[in-house]
Amino acid sequence: TVVASVKYKGLESVKLLVIQPQDADGKKQGEPVIATDSMQAGVGDVVALLTGREATLALPEPFVPVDAGVIGIIDHAWKDERVL
Repeated sequence: TVVASVKYKGLESVKLLVIQPQDADGKKQGEPVIATDSMQAGVGDVVALLTGREATLALPEPFVPVDAGVIGIIDHAWKDERVL
Protein backbone atom coordinates (compact mmCIF):
# COMPACT_ATOMS: atom_id res chain seq x y z
CA THR A 1 0.00 0.00 0.00
CA VAL A 2 1.12 3.55 -0.68
CA VAL A 3 0.36 6.50 1.59
CA ALA A 4 0.27 9.99 0.09
CA SER A 5 0.19 13.02 2.36
CA VAL A 6 -1.08 15.22 -0.48
CA LYS A 7 -3.23 14.03 -3.38
CA TYR A 8 -4.48 15.70 -6.54
CA LYS A 9 -8.08 16.94 -6.26
CA GLY A 10 -10.32 14.04 -7.30
CA LEU A 11 -7.96 11.38 -5.90
CA GLU A 12 -8.53 12.09 -2.19
CA SER A 13 -10.50 8.90 -1.50
CA VAL A 14 -8.71 6.65 -4.02
CA LYS A 15 -6.56 3.81 -2.66
CA LEU A 16 -3.04 3.42 -4.12
CA LEU A 17 -1.15 0.13 -4.40
CA VAL A 18 2.34 -0.96 -5.35
CA ILE A 19 1.92 -3.49 -8.19
CA GLN A 20 4.66 -5.85 -9.39
CA PRO A 21 4.01 -6.83 -13.03
CA GLN A 22 4.60 -10.49 -13.80
CA ASP A 23 4.74 -12.69 -16.87
CA ALA A 24 2.44 -15.63 -17.66
CA ASP A 25 4.60 -17.90 -15.48
CA GLY A 26 4.25 -15.63 -12.45
CA LYS A 27 7.84 -14.33 -12.60
CA LYS A 28 8.54 -10.67 -11.85
CA GLN A 29 8.70 -8.54 -14.99
CA GLY A 30 10.00 -5.00 -14.89
CA GLU A 31 9.84 -2.49 -12.07
CA PRO A 32 6.92 -2.14 -9.63
CA VAL A 33 4.35 0.56 -10.45
CA ILE A 34 2.01 2.65 -8.32
CA ALA A 35 -1.61 2.14 -9.37
CA THR A 36 -5.01 3.38 -8.28
CA ASP A 37 -7.27 0.67 -6.90
CA SER A 38 -11.02 1.02 -7.30
CA MET A 39 -11.48 -2.77 -6.92
CA GLN A 40 -10.27 -3.00 -3.28
CA ALA A 41 -7.53 -5.54 -4.00
CA GLY A 42 -5.37 -6.75 -1.16
CA VAL A 43 -1.84 -7.93 -0.52
CA GLY A 44 -1.06 -10.99 -2.63
CA ASP A 45 -4.00 -10.57 -5.01
CA VAL A 46 -3.33 -11.03 -8.71
CA VAL A 47 -4.91 -8.10 -10.53
CA ALA A 48 -5.61 -6.83 -14.03
CA LEU A 49 -3.82 -3.54 -14.61
CA LEU A 50 -4.71 -0.90 -17.19
CA THR A 51 -2.18 1.76 -18.11
CA GLY A 52 -2.47 5.03 -19.94
CA ARG A 53 -5.24 7.60 -20.00
CA GLU A 54 -7.94 4.92 -19.85
CA ALA A 55 -6.79 3.95 -16.32
CA THR A 56 -8.82 6.86 -14.94
CA LEU A 57 -12.14 5.60 -16.31
CA ALA A 58 -12.65 3.19 -13.38
CA LEU A 59 -12.37 6.03 -10.87
CA PRO A 60 -15.14 8.24 -9.45
CA GLU A 61 -13.54 11.33 -11.02
CA PRO A 62 -12.69 10.30 -14.61
CA PHE A 63 -10.00 12.69 -15.83
CA VAL A 64 -7.46 12.88 -13.04
CA PRO A 65 -3.72 12.43 -13.70
CA VAL A 66 -3.29 8.65 -13.39
CA ASP A 67 -0.99 6.36 -15.39
CA ALA A 68 -2.05 2.95 -14.03
CA GLY A 69 -5.15 1.49 -12.43
CA VAL A 70 -6.38 -1.85 -11.12
CA ILE A 71 -9.47 -2.83 -13.11
CA GLY A 72 -10.04 -6.36 -11.85
CA ILE A 73 -9.01 -9.03 -9.36
CA ILE A 74 -8.04 -12.35 -10.97
CA ASP A 75 -9.55 -15.39 -9.23
CA HIS A 76 -8.07 -18.06 -11.51
CA ALA A 77 -5.81 -18.08 -14.55
CA TRP A 78 -4.77 -20.95 -16.80
CA LYS A 79 -1.81 -21.46 -19.07
CA ASP A 80 -1.51 -24.65 -21.09
CA GLU A 81 -4.15 -26.38 -18.91
CA ARG A 82 -2.44 -25.59 -15.60
CA VAL A 83 -3.70 -23.15 -12.99
CA LEU A 84 -1.41 -20.21 -12.32
